Amino acid sequence: MRPLLLFAALTLLALTGFVLSLMTGSIEAGWHDLASVLTGDAQTLGSRVILDLRWPRTAAAFVTGALLSLAGGFMQVLLRNPLADPYVLGVSGGAATGALLTLMLGLGGFWLQGAAVSGALASMLIVFGLSHGHGSWSMNRLLLTGVVIAAGWSAVIGFLLALSPDRNLRGMLFWLMGDLSYAMTPVSGFIILLAGITLSLILGRALNIMAHGDLTAASLGVSVPTLRRLIYVAASVFTAAAVTIAGTIGFVGLIVPHMLRLQGVRDHRILLPASALLGGSLLLIADLLARTLLAPRQLPVGILTALVGVPVFLYLLYQARERHGREQ
Repeated sequence: MRPLLLFAALTLLALTGFVLSLMTGSIEAGWHDLASVLTGDAQTLGSRVILDLRWPRTAAAFVTGALLSLAGGFMQVLLRNPLADPYVLGVSGGAATGALLTLMLGLGGFWLQGAAVSGALASMLIVFGLSHGHGSWSMNRLLLTGVVIAAGWSAVIGFLLALSPDRNLRGMLFWLMGDLSYAMTPVSGFIILLAGITLSLILGRALNIMAHGDLTAASLGVSVPTLRRLIYVAASVFTAAAVTIAGTIGFVGLIVPHMLRLQGVRDHRILLPASALLGGSLLLIADLLARTLLAPRQLPVGILTALVGVPVFLYLLYQARERHGREQ
């Protein structure tokens, strides 16, 4: 697919998702309400609902999906596995543990964000330290260490839930399942997303070379150890930012880059920004369904992404197997 056509289609999808998310809900909002918000004259009830309630949630959904997709794309390069996931190395578990501790203490805002980022960075340092040690770098060792650390964080999260008072338990469970009900406009998340897209454009050529193997990359002048660390730190920051905004939401970072690869997108200078656009749009649509399917009840968006993500992921696996069989 031509890059210009791809980005035009993804931009149209994103704009459609934004409009539908802003205008759909229990309180009716029309085009005139949306126009009044855009012109800065939000006086009607519909325009106030769009500006005060729907816009923060819509922006949070898009930024979260884009960050998860970007993290997934980086992780798939790091592990040289198109089915890798941003949560596979325990980063999200560390971020969720730090955030849950602040929720147990009744804190929020800056404390929640700081604790989530600190937990993600702590997890990253543990995995890096244990997987590298005094020996050589090993992808298998990194992956195995990350899986074990993720399991450990899951046990800690279960322990925290068991100790938490009943009045906090429902909110903590919803947050763990991925919830955008109380999301605020993610200014810091948007800045991180812009930085991530810029980084993907800068590193795109090196990532393309690295996909062909470490020896090939090293022979062409790429500092493989430095690039690996940079990829891991970037993916960890993206994941921590997404977890801070909306809790743990699965399958978005796994499926979105893989879907684009199945469409023939291989250049990371195109793949990563396109993943951010597609991931943000898909999570926008998923959140719209989560708050309208059983209205006035609202589902955690993480449940919907898992329910949809499992069959989609299995279909992608089947499609990849069929394509591999035809090539042979």
